[in-house]
Amino acid sequence: MTRIELTVDGSPVSDDVEPRMLLVQYLREKLGKTGTVIGCDTSNCGACTVHLDGRSVKSCNVLAVQADGREVTTIEGLAKDGELHPVQAAFHECHALQCGFCTPGMIMQSVDLLNDNPNPSEEEIRVGIEGNLCRCTGYHNIVRAVQTAAGAKTEA
Repeated sequence: MTRIELTVDGSPVSDDVEPRMLLVQYLREKLGKTGTVIGCDTSNCGACTVHLDGRSVKSCNVLAVQADGREVTTIEGLAKDGELHPVQAAFHECHALQCGFCTPGMIMQSVDLLNDNPNPSEEEIRVGIEGNLCRCTGYHNIVRAVQTAAGAKTEA
């Protein structure tokens, strides 16, 4: 076992973990952060996307021990004081989900995209989310939600 200390959704956490435990397993099994979805275990689908030190990563491709001393934000940590993050609100407003399986990872990737590029074009959005797969929506409403969130951020 290896001792790790990290911050998850703003709260300090300290745990003993197996060195081979994936971050997605740690978040779900040890911390109950089940909004981080296990989709493929191969980093192809992006359903497990979280932020590690403010950047999106596929948590099925990161060992929990690699998060030692770092800050992790999950989909559960985006909303503040009962208010949805602008990207979460835009996904709701634009009906950017169907089954919802990909939605947490898609939102986390979209937040990172908008942090890098606050006013992306449609093509830049499509390129920015291409590592996250949705099997239901055809991406139209997802792209619209990211555009809506970008507009909300620039107006605020």
